[in-house]
Amino acid sequence: MRIPPHIKNIVFDLGGVLCGLDAERCIHAFHQIGAEEVAVYVEEHRVEDLFLQSELGVITTEEFCEEVRRITQRPLDDEQIVWAWNELLTGITDERCQAVMALSKEYRLFVLSNTNDMHWKKWEREATEPNFNNVFEQSFLSYELHLAKPQREIFEAVLQRADIKAGETLFIDDSLKNCEAAQLLGIHTYHNQQINDWLTLL
Repeated sequence: MRIPPHIKNIVFDLGGVLCGLDAERCIHAFHQIGAEEVAVYVEEHRVEDLFLQSELGVITTEEFCEEVRRITQRPLDDEQIVWAWNELLTGITDERCQAVMALSKEYRLFVLSNTNDMHWKKWEREATEPNFNNVFEQSFLSYELHLAKPQREIFEAVLQRADIKAGETLFIDDSLKNCEAAQLLGIHTYHNQQINDWLTLL
């Protein structure tokens, strides 16, 4: 697949598109700090309660860490907990980084991600290419919007706030449900099944 000629805007998911995910590494990290009870959430792909509240911005990082301490009944410090949770993200490769930089010369670029402030801050720290984050005109983050994909409202928010048209927009996401939700609004989509699949669009 190539990017259709009428596309003017590209909206990227973060985890699974721009940034790799490693659940096993995250599970191991929670085990390392003695938070096996929280590692189970990651192992079973549970997004309820603790992680979902963080993703929707219902609880702060401090409250997230306090809940981990309550669940584990261990005196873990915030830095340990945030480190373990952030081990889920593996970062952006030079290849993906350069692809984004190349696309920024032809398209308006945006980020739309179900994420929390811990992961987002790590992403901002580790996107090492000079001015890399500046190529994205806006970032639409679930913890700031208090909405999450595949909710229709979050896609509507992107179109409205970015002032872009659905028919001129390509959304790249690793979730088929999220792609299907975007398609209902007339947004073009690319289902990124493997982390580097979207590079074939270039």
